[in-house]
Amino acid sequence: MQLRLRTKLTLVMTGLVLLVVAVLSGVFFWQLLEQVLRETNKRTVDLATDSFVQVDRALADASNHGWRPESNSAGDIRDYVRYALQASEGLQAQLKAAIASTAIYEVSIIDQDGIVLISSDKSQEGKIHLRHNPLSELMQRGFLHQVTVLRGSSRIYEYSFPFKAGQPFDIRVAMSTGLLLDEISPSLRKSGTIVLVAVVISTLLAAVVSRATLAPLRDIAAHLDRISAGQYDAPSPDVKGFAGSGDELGLVSRKITQVGQQLRGVHEIFSTMRENMNSVMAGLEDGLLLFTRDARAVMISPAAEKFLGAPAGHLLGRRVTEIFPLGHPLHEALHIEGDELSEVAAETELQTSEGPRRVSVTVQAIQEDGERMGALVTLRDLDSLESINTQLQVSERLAALGRITAGVAHEVKNPLNSMRLWLENLKESLPAEQDGASQQAVQVLDKEIDRLDAVVKRFLDFTRPMDIRLEATQLAELLKEVLEVARPQFQKSNIQLAQLLPIDVPEVYVDRALLKQAVLNLVLNAAEAMPSGGQLRLVLSRRGEMAEITVGDTGKGIPLENRQKIFQLFFTTRPGGSGIGLASTFRIVQLHNGSIDFTSEVGRGTTFRIELPLAA
Repeated sequence: MQLRLRTKLTLVMTGLVLLVVAVLSGVFFWQLLEQVLRETNKRTVDLATDSFVQVDRALADASNHGWRPESNSAGDIRDYVRYALQASEGLQAQLKAAIASTAIYEVSIIDQDGIVLISSDKSQEGKIHLRHNPLSELMQRGFLHQVTVLRGSSRIYEYSFPFKAGQPFDIRVAMSTGLLLDEISPSLRKSGTIVLVAVVISTLLAAVVSRATLAPLRDIAAHLDRISAGQYDAPSPDVKGFAGSGDELGLVSRKITQVGQQLRGVHEIFSTMRENMNSVMAGLEDGLLLFTRDARAVMISPAAEKFLGAPAGHLLGRRVTEIFPLGHPLHEALHIEGDELSEVAAETELQTSEGPRRVSVTVQAIQEDGERMGALVTLRDLDSLESINTQLQVSERLAALGRITAGVAHEVKNPLNSMRLWLENLKESLPAEQDGASQQAVQVLDKEIDRLDAVVKRFLDFTRPMDIRLEATQLAELLKEVLEVARPQFQKSNIQLAQLLPIDVPEVYVDRALLKQAVLNLVLNAAEAMPSGGQLRLVLSRRGEMAEITVGDTGKGIPLENRQKIFQLFFTTRPGGSGIGLASTFRIVQLHNGSIDFTSEVGRGTTFRIELPLAA
C-alpha cells in the first residue's frame, strides 16, 4: 500500500521521537538499576555490619551474665554462641527489621560447618545453609547481564561477613532479584506511563506539524496540475505567504511560475509546428511512418492509412512487429528481424480498400553523430503515381495540342471563308442548264467546306479559355439532374441504375453547367458501353477533404492498349464518335482543381472516379 507523504512524515517524526525516548529510557533504566544495586549492596553490607555489632553485644552480655561454654570443643562453643544469640533481644529485633527491607531475602549466622545458628527464617535454624552466588559477582557484571538476570526467574545473591568467636562464624545476608524487581517496578511503571504519553503527544504534534508543513506543497501541486492542463498563465500559489519570500518554498514557487511561462512558449511553438506538419502530411500522397530506436511508431501520415487498413491514431506507439505482423505482405518486404528495421528498397503488391496496388517500400535509417536514432518507412502507391504521370502527360499534350490547334484553326478559318465566298460566286455564275456533273461538284465542295468549318469550330471551342463561374453546390442535387437528362438513354438500352447520393456530403465550389456536362459525358459513355443492357452505378461519397463521384458500368471495358489514350483529344473507338467528350471532362475537372482516374477490366466494365475539393 502506497503511503501518503504526510503519513510518511508523521511516521518518521514519531519514529525519531520513539528512538530518542527509547535511548533515554534505556539510560534511565541503566542508571536506576545501577543505583538500586548500589543501594542494595550498601544495605546488605550495613545490615551485616549492624548484625555483627548485635552479635558482639550478645556475646558480651552472655559473658557478663557468667555464661561460659562447657568446654573448648567446637560443639560446646557452637551451642554457647547459639544460646547467646538467641537470648539477645537486640539481635532478634535486628533480624526482624532486616527482612522488612524489600530486596533482603534472608539474614543468617552460620558456623564453620555451614549449620545455621540463627536466621530471620526460623525454619532454617539448625539446617545446613545452602550457598548462593556472591552479590559482588552481580555487581561486577555488565548492564545487559543484570537486565537478563532480572527478567529471568528469581535468583538469590548473598553477602558474607566472617567473624570469630572461639571459632570462625559467618553472617550471610541474602538478596532476591525477584524482590529487587518488585522494588523498582513502580518506578518502571511510572516511567513507562510517561513514555507512552510522550509518544502519543509526539505523534499528534507530528501530524499537526506535517500537515502544516505540507500545506504549501498542496498549493504547488495544484499549480502544477493547472500548468499540465494548459493553464500556463495561472497565478503563482501564495504558498501560505511564502511566495514572495526568499526561503526554499518561495524559490520553488517562483521557479514553477518560470517553468509555466517557458512551457507556454514551447507549447505554442510545438502547436505551430504540429499544425504545419499536419498540413504537410495531409498533402502527401506517400505514406510515411517514423519509428524510434526501439521500433515504436511516433508519426504516421494520413496517406499511410490506406496502406495499413487502420486509422493512424490506433497505431501510434505500437512496435513495428505489431503494425506489420508475421504474414503481412509488408513484413517480408521490410525485412523485419526481431524489432529491427534494415535499410531496404523493394516493391510488393498490397490489398487496399481500393483493390490490389503495387507499392514501393523504402526504409531509411535516421542517425545522429553516427548513432542510430530510428527509421523512416515510405510507402508509395506506384499505380496512383503512374496514373498521375499519365494525367500530367495528357494535360501537357492537351495544352500543346490546344496551342497548335488554335494557331492552325485561325490560319484555316480565313482561307475557308474565302473559299466559301468564291464557291457562292461560282454557283451563281453557273448556267442553270449546266450538266449535272458540275452541279454535283459544287455541292460536294459546299458540304466539305461546311464539314471543315465545323471541325475548325470544334477546335476553337475546345482551345478557347472557359469562363468558370463557381458557386456552392450540393453534388447530390446536381447528379440527380444528370440522371434525369440521361434517363431516356437508360430506358432505351435497358440499363439498371444503382445510385447512392447522400445529402450529408458537404458542398463544393463548382461551375454547375460545366461539371454537369463533364459527369454527363461519363454517364452517356457508360450507357453506350452497354448497348445490350447492364448496370450503371453512380455513387457520391466523402474521402477526407475531398468529394468523390464514382461512375461505373458493366460494359466491355477498355483494352490495355487504349488506356493511355482515352483522355487524348479526338481519340475514340466508337464509330461516329468525336473524341472530344473525355478530353473535355478531363479539362473541366482540372479547371476545378480536381482529379480524375479510372479502373477497367475487359469484359467486366469500367469505373471512373472524380475527386473535387470540399468548400470547407
